[in-house]
Amino acid sequence: MRAITRRGALGLGAGAAAAAGLVGCGSLTNSDGPSTPGGSSGSGKPSGSASPKATARPIGDGSTSFTGKQPHQPAKPVPLQPGEEPPQFVVFSWDGAGEVGNGLFTRFLDLAKEHGASMTFFLSGLYLLPESKKRLYDPPNNPRGASDIGYLTDEHVRMTLDGVRRAWLEGHEIGTHFNGHFCSGNGTVGNWTPQQWRSEIDQAKSFVKEWRTNTGWSDQPALPFDYDKELVGGRTPCLLGQDNLLPTARALGWRYDASSPGGRQVWPQKKDGIWDLPLQQIPFPGRGFEVLSMDYNMLANQSINSTKAPSHNYPGWRQQSSQAYIQGFKRAFETNRAPFFVGNHFEQWNGGIYMDAVEEAFKHIAREKEKGADVRLVSFRQFTDWIDVQKPEVLEKLRTLDVGQQPAGGWKTFLAASTPSASTSTGTAANAA
Repeated sequence: MRAITRRGALGLGAGAAAAAGLVGCGSLTNSDGPSTPGGSSGSGKPSGSASPKATARPIGDGSTSFTGKQPHQPAKPVPLQPGEEPPQFVVFSWDGAGEVGNGLFTRFLDLAKEHGASMTFFLSGLYLLPESKKRLYDPPNNPRGASDIGYLTDEHVRMTLDGVRRAWLEGHEIGTHFNGHFCSGNGTVGNWTPQQWRSEIDQAKSFVKEWRTNTGWSDQPALPFDYDKELVGGRTPCLLGQDNLLPTARALGWRYDASSPGGRQVWPQKKDGIWDLPLQQIPFPGRGFEVLSMDYNMLANQSINSTKAPSHNYPGWRQQSSQAYIQGFKRAFETNRAPFFVGNHFEQWNGGIYMDAVEEAFKHIAREKEKGADVRLVSFRQFTDWIDVQKPEVLEKLRTLDVGQQPAGGWKTFLAASTPSASTSTGTAANAA
């Protein structure tokens, strides 16, 4: 694995060292009973919760299908009105989204359903490609069939299909984590050209759109979405290569990219025409530095990349990790209301403490929402829907607020005017961490 340093630490993508057994995802079954609507934006209330019609229009070889509008989506977002307080958006995302039977995919889908939340699942295309067909993958600057994450067994490919299907039907976003997860050496994604990124994306999409042909299975239902339309953003392996990815992403009509490392908790901007939605530096309790808002970065600063450290450390590390997320949330929620982005992997590193930590933080945030605060647990796509309809001058004003900075005079005063003035005070400093 790539070593992760303190400030500006790079995040590890989904199981970057699969050969060492670090590619885990959870067991997933179809849920019974009625679904809880997904996350909210705009008015904060879901519009329509009906499932897609039973009849679907197959696409291509029938691996995917058009089933109509995705269920459990928020109401159409509207612009902030003068003096209106911005919502607190929180996005929980998962790199890889493969299934190897450890129950984690199910666990967090169930958690999201319980609290009416949506998430983003960055699917690695190879997780729908049987290992027997691995030579179909031609990775840039690497041998045909090579991958730094493991191919799944046929059983786990089937389970991954079930998981992705359930996630979409319950209102979650299916993004991409690309394919082979190359983070080092001459073949690293950090050296890929825009043209090579296009090849990688085309292949990732083909593995999703042609899993029926590649597996020969006829007993699995189609995925209920058109992936060409569904895919509007991704996260690169180890947060590398964004600069050369963005021209390709823009040409493909992508709306955001979540690959920047070490972002600050401020309102985002576009980069090369694409919303740049980075993982963020957040307080790391008891330490003199901040940590990236991703489970692997917690691990790297606690156990020096060891995934099986002595267990006597686990209770303290679990609490430190959960409090890092909670303090990151509170710092934004109580001050500048910058969206809060969290990244994770379906892994049992260090006894599963990072999964416990992120669940504890998720529940803390959900309780704020359930107490009536305008907290919205959404996917990246849903957040992008909201920010796309905001007035440019309002977003410009929000960007003047620094990390932990409260709006001068409160939100009614701060956002009262429709057009910001260059001489306007940007707020008062506050440390909510």
